[in-house]
Amino acid sequence: MAYSVKSNKSGKEYYLHLREQKRKDGGITKLYYFAGEVRDDAVDALPEGYKVVENERTGLPFLKRA
Repeated sequence: MAYSVKSNKSGKEYYLHLREQKRKDGGITKLYYFAGEVRDDAVDALPEGYKVVENERTGLPFLKRA
């Protein structure tokens, strides 16, 4: 089951996803994002050291280092 958060402003549920982006130097950058539906790259748990914060103006969730 994908990790989900319900927006306080809109009441809509958002699901956490992870995309790994390959860099020019050969390393990999992990990009976490929220989407309104569950996709193939959904994540089951919140990454360690992060917390979910909601944008006050738009109500969209995003990750922030704890």
